[in-house]
Amino acid sequence: MMKKLIVLAAMIIAGIHVFGQTVKEEEKDVKHEWRLRLRGLAVIPQEESSIGVIGGDAEISTSIIPELDFTYFFNRHFAAELILGTTRHKVNTTGSDLSAIGLGNSAEVDLGKVWLLPPTLTLQYHYPVGKVNPYLGAGVNYTIFYSVDQGPIVNNVKYKNKFAFAAQAGIDIDISKKVFLNIDVKKIFLNTTAMVDAGNLTPEDSPSLAPVLSNIEADVKIRPWLVGFGLGYKF
Repeated sequence: MMKKLIVLAAMIIAGIHVFGQTVKEEEKDVKHEWRLRLRGLAVIPQEESSIGVIGGDAEISTSIIPELDFTYFFNRHFAAELILGTTRHKVNTTGSDLSAIGLGNSAEVDLGKVWLLPPTLTLQYHYPVGKVNPYLGAGVNYTIFYSVDQGPIVNNVKYKNKFAFAAQAGIDIDISKKVFLNIDVKKIFLNTTAMVDAGNLTPEDSPSLAPVLSNIEADVKIRPWLVGFGLGYKF
């Protein structure tokens, strides 16, 4: 019996040693690894707004874009990801009260188009199992609004650049040692402030409305979902 216990203990110790060496090798393989992903990305705003003076809500179009990201692995479980992409959206109000200028109390106002540059940095936790690598992430986004086209109705629209919290979930599926499929979903909790200059809509018989219409402020919750699918490469 003692001999059997000694043999069993030796086998367990040997197994632990082999397992430990395997984990170390896996960590060695993954540590300091870079991954590059190219995804097709759907940017789906979940908009909600509070528009001063004219009321109503904001409506922001969905956009589909190419997106590039870089991921750096500190070890087999922890990594940091930076995503790069730019997207263009159509913007308009719905249900706005423009009765003061003779355009009804449930009008739609075309506010043109705007480009968004939303670099996002997340810290990720990975749990690789064989060829499948699911992960969760959280981090920070900074959205820059640029090349604003105010559309055919108002004089000007300005958007304030903003920081936002980002949450993420995704999965990498190995196709080969270097190439993998990726599915990724992010939620960006982005809010911004828009200033609309509609002073040009001031009726000739109500000049006192000019200062009000020239400074219409809107607090807009964009909070988009970013749903991506693509290929990645390890190097």
